[in-house]
Amino acid sequence: MDTFSIKRIDNDDYSTLHLEGFLDAHTAPELESEFEKLMGEGRFNIVVNFSELNYISSAGLGVFMGCIENIRENGGDIKMCCMTPKIFRVFDLLGFPALYDIVDDEEKPLNYFANKTHKFS
Repeated sequence: MDTFSIKRIDNDDYSTLHLEGFLDAHTAPELESEFEKLMGEGRFNIVVNFSELNYISSAGLGVFMGCIENIRENGGDIKMCCMTPKIFRVFDLLGFPALYDIVDDEEKPLNYFANKTHKFS
């Protein structure tokens, strides 16, 4: 059986999710639950690292589409990094690069969130 795991690392300004394994219809609810947990904690600056992800299905892609609006409405964003060419092709085919920042390394999104000014009223 193919496995899936999420490792979450919280920093002051953002959270990083390291995805590993197979993200499909059976495992997508785990990712959805993790996003809901982050949003519930008021953590809307999210970096997703795909370096250990071997497979993603449409159900996995749907999780990103399902929560991005709420995250952006709350002043946050999802930045994606470290995709293998195989995973990037799936995202590219569906036009994700027009909607999300997808970069090669984790440093760019981390710098973006670390330097982003937060104004809370």
